[in-house]
Amino acid sequence: MPGMPRVGGAPGVALAEWSFPAEPDAVRTARDVVRGTLLDWGLDGVTDITVLLVSELVTNSLRHASGPIGVRIARPRDTALVVEVSDPLPDPPRERVSAPEDEGGRGLQLVACTSRRWGTRHGKTGKTVWFELTLPG
Repeated sequence: MPGMPRVGGAPGVALAEWSFPAEPDAVRTARDVVRGTLLDWGLDGVTDITVLLVSELVTNSLRHASGPIGVRIARPRDTALVVEVSDPLPDPPRERVSAPEDEGGRGLQLVACTSRRWGTRHGKTGKTVWFELTLPG
């Protein structure tokens, strides 16, 4: 898919990644490590929204997949932050239209509304949902 962010070990790219077991603590732990890393990188302006979106995507992985959940954050340039959440389930997530009384089903809507762009890609052992945020100038 053209335009899909892929971040390697390019020089000057800030990169952090983790793997979490598919257990309830994964969501809290992912929020904590992402928050700490972004604050270390001086990205206070996008920390709260990034942590919220990571929380939504890790929760989706926890609910629908079994196996490890990967989280990767990268700053490939000074203007963007790319976040990826991977799990072993090959099926891409589906955006749902939630009724006002529904308790869930808004995570992907939130990702779509708050990120510059987002998408999914298939890997050898599952899928990755990614989103890109514009960094404050």
